[in-house]
Amino acid sequence: MATTTRATRLNAFRSIFSALRIASRPGSAGMGERLASLPRLARATFSGEYTGSSRGRLLAMVGAVLYVVSPVDLVPEAFLSVLGLADDAVVLSWIAAAVVNETESFLAWERMQPGRTRTTGRPGAARETVDGHVVR
Repeated sequence: MATTTRATRLNAFRSIFSALRIASRPGSAGMGERLASLPRLARATFSGEYTGSSRGRLLAMVGAVLYVVSPVDLVPEAFLSVLGLADDAVVLSWIAAAVVNETESFLAWERMQPGRTRTTGRPGAARETVDGHVVR
């Protein structure tokens, strides 16, 4: 049982670090930019404009965040200590991976939209704006 819990926690941390590594690649959008793009992603998905994600996936991400921050979830940590924290670690790792994967596809889609993207800044700059938001 302890080995299973340890393996679960280790896999959760691997998933978090993998998502952060993908997000921190040179030329890739940073986590701040990714988090800032989430409202645009939700708007585009729910309006049907962006089909690279689904309403269900976005609602699952919101549900996972609510699960982690819910005060009801504090009870298992109080009684089960490590086991109570392991489920939160798994959910957090899924959230991190989901945010990176969803925003990676969405930001690429956003850059490809004709008429919505324009280069800004000094000549040769790698930054663009889409609907007034800076995108890399």
